[in-house]
Amino acid sequence: MPADLPPFSLTMTNAICNFDKEYCIHPSDLYTSQSFYRVVSHHINHIKSVNRYLYQRLQDLKDHILTLKISSKGSQQPLADTIVWIVQQLFHNAQSHPRIPHKLAEHSTTLYNFIESLFHYWRSLERYAITKNKDSNSFIESQFHFQNLILSCYRSTQQELLPSTAGIHHQRIAGVNVGIIITNQASIQLPEVYSFLRETPIITAISLTPPLIVYPQRNTRDGIFPESQHNPLTHKKLHLEHFLCYPAKVGKYIALVYFHTDFMAMGISLANLFALATMEEIEYRNPDLIYIYGIHDGAKDTLFYQDRDNDIMIGYASYHPDIDYFGYMKKMLLTLHNVKGINSGGLPLHGAMAAITLNDTVTKYIIIIGDSGAGKSETLEALHHIKDSAITNIKIIFDDMGIIYEESGNIRAYGTEIGAFVRLDDLETGYAYQEIDHAIFMNPQRNNARIVIPVATYEEIIRGYPVDLFLYANNYSATSDNILEIIDDIDHAKEIFITGARMAKGTTQEVGLVTSYFSNPFGPLQRKDQTDQLLQHYFQLMEQHHIKTGELKTRLGVPGFTTAGPREAALSLLQYLQNSLDS
Repeated sequence: MPADLPPFSLTMTNAICNFDKEYCIHPSDLYTSQSFYRVVSHHINHIKSVNRYLYQRLQDLKDHILTLKISSKGSQQPLADTIVWIVQQLFHNAQSHPRIPHKLAEHSTTLYNFIESLFHYWRSLERYAITKNKDSNSFIESQFHFQNLILSCYRSTQQELLPSTAGIHHQRIAGVNVGIIITNQASIQLPEVYSFLRETPIITAISLTPPLIVYPQRNTRDGIFPESQHNPLTHKKLHLEHFLCYPAKVGKYIALVYFHTDFMAMGISLANLFALATMEEIEYRNPDLIYIYGIHDGAKDTLFYQDRDNDIMIGYASYHPDIDYFGYMKKMLLTLHNVKGINSGGLPLHGAMAAITLNDTVTKYIIIIGDSGAGKSETLEALHHIKDSAITNIKIIFDDMGIIYEESGNIRAYGTEIGAFVRLDDLETGYAYQEIDHAIFMNPQRNNARIVIPVATYEEIIRGYPVDLFLYANNYSATSDNILEIIDDIDHAKEIFITGARMAKGTTQEVGLVTSYFSNPFGPLQRKDQTDQLLQHYFQLMEQHHIKTGELKTRLGVPGFTTAGPREAALSLLQYLQNSLDS
């Protein structure tokens, strides 16, 4: 998408409305717009393949109109022309003389079914509105008006065809799901080799209308991201005509994330996971990370590169249906963050951290390490739902990825994300519905259904925290003995963490009991030699500072313990913390 955005874009899954180029105020604006014609045309083509009966009835209607000679549309005109003309007549008729014209009355059922299917088709699309440099409040007002306009047109046409529907109104979301404010005026300081990126529109604000449900083509992620020895942004021919940029704060780093608008849901979902950087934060400085997601190159590459000359980590993903999964967006950004952190002497942690305050007086800082599906986030979430008066507060520092640094001889932990990307099946029953007003749901009808939800503020995750307890999430041991086991032998503990054994939960293509180096294939695995040295250093520091290490049996991968396992692990963790207060 060039800097001069088209009025309307329509794909199999997305509709993108440029409110600066085409904004409908009155119903007549809507019915006569090219955008409306394109939606009708697309839907008719869809009906042709999935509902031959309705399609044939529409053809019969067209033939009937030609026989009556009440339309100027000729027999050679596309069916969409006839249908749009009929809808226009229905609306005008509804405004003056209610009831469908008697000459079309015998087709009222066909027309009603088509209007219903058209409305359903429109609502099944992921619908986005884009504007440039506009005030957020006025943009939200324009989205509200657009919503009311769509509903008003739908209702008036529906009631003209079937008057018995009058008086019954379902306030369904019919406008846009997401509003995006962009700018082309950013003074981004990029090295000359990346100067071509300056023309891509940058997102400055996003408004989400819940519940937001998206349907990416994939529901799992494959493999790891290899490190390239060549810069993909200089060794490949890049076309960014249909891209937007989401400037993200990934931990301490600034990332410019460029994504193809066909993968709009993947790009917009970043808003619930990484804080949006302001223009003041990205102007007049080089970014730390750059990620290009969705390049048409005929390949299926997902790789990263370290630009040592400019001190920028580069991520790259081809345009391919197999990468249409949020894991490819999130995990690549974390890989870039982690490698940059390793280069700075930090140890990236694939885990979750919480600050747990007990009895209003003592706060304990807990880190639980584990690869995807180990039960780290689920255990902390279960702790939230335990009704125990000893727990005064639980604050999530990071939900999936963090990093520890040595500062003045002490270990300090930092988060990378403000949100969580978790499996719906692994949450407490009903929790997702409690969070429906700000959650993004991904393929809720499929296995490994996910939810992206904010859990912390950016200021909270980068404050820097001490560590009191460092645990490995064991999701495969079925025994209920020693659910939380402290390991005094630091070398033995380190070996458990490095091996990274877990029962695969279907979040990737792995099956059965698998291992992953330090449970973190997002940087540490690719930089194993560097990470080995960091592991030795930080485990020695933990021993010196009496930071307890151990193993927590979540049993999330054991059949029958999807919910009970994390809950019992949470109870054992709480009991240990309470006992530590008494000792």
